[in-house]
Amino acid sequence: MKKTSLAAAAAILIALAPGAHAQWVVIDPTNLAQNILTAANTLEQINNQIKQLQNQAQSLMNQARNLTSLDFSALAELRATLSATNQLIQQAQGLAFNVSQMETDFRRLYPDSYSAATSGTQMATDARSRWRNSLEALRTATKVQSQAVQNFAADERTLTDLVNRSQSAVGALQATQATNQLLALQSRQAMQAQQLQITQDRAAALEQARQVAVQERAREVRRRFQGDGTPYTPAVVNFYGN
Repeated sequence: MKKTSLAAAAAILIALAPGAHAQWVVIDPTNLAQNILTAANTLEQINNQIKQLQNQAQSLMNQARNLTSLDFSALAELRATLSATNQLIQQAQGLAFNVSQMETDFRRLYPDSYSAATSGTQMATDARSRWRNSLEALRTATKVQSQAVQNFAADERTLTDLVNRSQSAVGALQATQATNQLLALQSRQAMQAQQLQITQDRAAALEQARQVAVQERAREVRRRFQGDGTPYTPAVVNFYGN
């Protein structure tokens, strides 16, 4: 049997060991086998506990990495570039972007028709104001375009930093934060494109409105030139009585 074999082998090793006494030593094979099995079981339990501790330590390390925050934020830079473009729009001259103020100015400068009470000087002044509005709208659109081009370099640097930090993220939290900032960059660029589209559409709309107002002014000027009396009717004149 296994236990008896282990005990016998242990007894032989003890007997052959250097310095052993020549006399026989009485050994309980059953007790020796039980002690060896107990020691083996204890060693196995210790190894299992060591593995459990190693797994727990690795789990804690992974949790620590997953909870490590990203030490980089591009939010301030993104807000600064967006604010720069917004300031250009707010500083725009000409027709206001404010809805109520715009409605009042538009109704005055771009009337559906001119009445007879409107003086020629007033119509000329309004025409000058309309031309000025179109010019300022075009100037604002070109400024926003220039600002968008300047933002390209900053966007490229920010994109490179965020991609590098996302790829080198040590945990889930850092990867998520880097991804969120990449989405913020994309949103900022979309908002900038919307701002640019607004200024371009505004310039086109004001120019179209100016052309319509020019036609209406020309119609009124022509009506005043012709007057309200009987229009001239051409007739043949015979100077020689023939």
